[in-house]
Amino acid sequence: MRNLLTLILTASFVLTTLYVSGCEEGSMNGGTGALLGGGLGAGIGQIAGRDTKATLIGAGIGAGAGYLLGENAKAEHQRKQQQQQIQQLQDQQNSVTIWITNSNGSQQPVTLKKDGPGYIGPRGERYPSLPTEEQLRQVYGF
Repeated sequence: MRNLLTLILTASFVLTTLYVSGCEEGSMNGGTGALLGGGLGAGIGQIAGRDTKATLIGAGIGAGAGYLLGENAKAEHQRKQQQQQIQQLQDQQNSVTIWITNSNGSQQPVTLKKDGPGYIGPRGERYPSLPTEEQLRQVYGF
């Protein structure tokens, strides 16, 4: 019964720590993983072997595994950030903003996306070539 209680408390501690450290996306790294894995491994080692040697072996194995998992999570987060940055750059390269002047003298930007030889407006309208300010004023100006 005591072993079960120790396992439940250890698992609860580790899961709570994982939840809190994982609240900020990308916060998991090798150091955090090693700490969490070492704690969980020590608890499991103590339950399994009931001596210091088993606890230390469990802590070592858990720390190593936690480090690898934490570094993998960190690398995955960095990869996702790079993909988002690439997508943003591609979107910027495939768009053009035209400023239209309204009847009251104010200006309003209209961003068009390149689509083959034509362009697509913010409302989904298609233009066979780059529209003029006058064409856009009819749709977006006042």
